[in-house]
Amino acid sequence: MSQDIVREITFFLHSILIGLVITFVYDWILILRKLVKHGTILVSIEDSVFWLACGIGVFYMLYRENNGVLRWFAVVGATFGMLFYKAVIKDRFVYIMSTCIHKIMWFVFRVIQIMLKPLKYAFSGLRMFVRFVQKKLKKSKEFVKKRLTVCIKMLKMVLCKR
Repeated sequence: MSQDIVREITFFLHSILIGLVITFVYDWILILRKLVKHGTILVSIEDSVFWLACGIGVFYMLYRENNGVLRWFAVVGATFGMLFYKAVIKDRFVYIMSTCIHKIMWFVFRVIQIMLKPLKYAFSGLRMFVRFVQKKLKKSKEFVKKRLTVCIKMLKMVLCKR
């Protein structure tokens, strides 16, 4: 086999590989979207950044492998890689990974809740103590205010008599 044909086959296989990678990375973005709800604007920004990065990656591959010349069999190879990935993996990967990550996150948050339970009780006790102190301070303030008012009235009466 000639060296040119080997290089073309390698180029075609690299284009298939880049199609697989693009679809795999996009599946991870879909997993992130299943775990954390996104609005329309954020989805649009994510997609724009993703496709910009994919364009740069494909251009780099074309530049490195074929001196930047677009060859249609490279586009066909990338498309074939994407379709092959979707045919083999389908949506099972996204479903399984998002479910597993969701279960792991639930378990971690549950463990954190259990670990922080003593702090919750301590803070509730502290909150009750603070409310008690506030109530006592309010009563003390009212008492001092009444006593000062009485003292000021008596002082005015004494000063007015003189």
